[in-house]
Formats: sequence, structure tokens, C-alpha cells
Amino acid sequence: MKYIAHINVMPLKELLDPQGKAVNNSLHNLGLSAVDGVRIGKHITLNIEAGSKEEAEAMANDACKKLLANPVMEQFDLTVTEA
Repeated sequence: MKYIAHINVMPLKELLDPQGKAVNNSLHNLGLSAVDGVRIGKHITLNIEAGSKEEAEAMANDACKKLLANPVMEQFDLTVTEA
């Protein structure tokens, strides 16, 4: 079966996010001072051919741990749906 993995990779909450800080400041300069705590990450989708949803989740999790997310600086969450 075909599955789609949706992966969100974000900087660890304990770490400074300079890109998020810059965007946060720019939003304030644009008059959007009610916006705060901006964090910038990345969204990745993977098309996976697997025998089951659990197998697709395991493959996506493995991809995140080995390549897509740096565990020293980033955390990730993923969801897998049928394509």
C-alpha cells in the first residue's frame, strides 16, 4: 500500500531559534505585536510503499533519526496516512 508521512521538524525548545526571533521582530515592526514566540522549522512529506501503516511509520521514523532531524538540536513528530 501507499502511505504519506507528514513530518514536522522543529528546534528544541531549550535552544535559541535565531530565524524565529528575526521573524518575530519583523512581525512586531509590521504592527503585529500580539504575535509572539515564533519558532521556525520544516515540514517534510515522504511517499512510502509499505505492507502496513506500522511499517511505513517505522520507515519514516528511521529516516528522521538517521537523516531528517538532528537530535542534538531538533525534535520531530510524524503522522502517516494512506495515500
